Amino acid sequence: MDLGLKHRRAVVTGASRGIGRAIASALATEGADVVAAARNPQKLQELAASVQPGAGTITPHVADMSKAADIQGLAADLEKTDILVFNTGGPPFCTAAEATDASWTTQFEAMFLSAIRLTRLALPGMRARRYGRIMLVVSSGVIQPIPNLALSNALRSGLVGWAKTLASEVGADGVTVNCLAPGRIATDRIIEFDQARAKREGTTEEQARKASLVTIPAGRYGEAEEFAAMAAFLASPKASYMTGGIIRIDGGMIRSV
Repeated sequence: MDLGLKHRRAVVTGASRGIGRAIASALATEGADVVAAARNPQKLQELAASVQPGAGTITPHVADMSKAADIQGLAADLEKTDILVFNTGGPPFCTAAEATDASWTTQFEAMFLSAIRLTRLALPGMRARRYGRIMLVVSSGVIQPIPNLALSNALRSGLVGWAKTLASEVGADGVTVNCLAPGRIATDRIIEFDQARAKREGTTEEQARKASLVTIPAGRYGEAEEFAAMAAFLASPKASYMTGGIIRIDGGMIRSV
């Protein structure tokens, strides 16, 4: 299926590894010209070099999403972009009672306010061109809170509320806004999950992994490329009537309907 993304312009954050890297690669494979933003210049260069002949392009941009000045440095790209994918690394593990004022402030900048700052720069051009795709990679914790991840559960749930509100404001302008909720996708972050669970429960990492797999009807962790395929579809003109939603890519893990 041709998704119609050739020469579409995209900005993907957190693009140096994991889900963000897979999304940037998928969009480029479909012909989009992608600005890949992250903090690690070496990994960004490796990503850019991985693009196959005949595909779109990936331009590395070193930036820290917790810094307003770095986001402003993306302004020229954001003003021209058709597709904005907001993706950040996960916050430290902690309970709701343990979270400190400093951790709330730091993670609010990195995980919440950064999405608003990026969108503020991208949205006027999207509305003027009457084409825009805004996607926020959140977490299954916005539907079914994850133990020991109070910061993520709270801040990403707030993002969902903001995204739903924005979707109702810009839908008539050809701009869609959706949240993508990953379950257990096989990335470095999931290794951290299993390690944290093993430490918390006094078991081994392998035992923690097996306990997680039992909760997933698909019986395995997902691949980042499977997640990215959904993002590429949502970025396309074919998804023009999908907005204001939370799309689960979780192998059936989330139990609610």
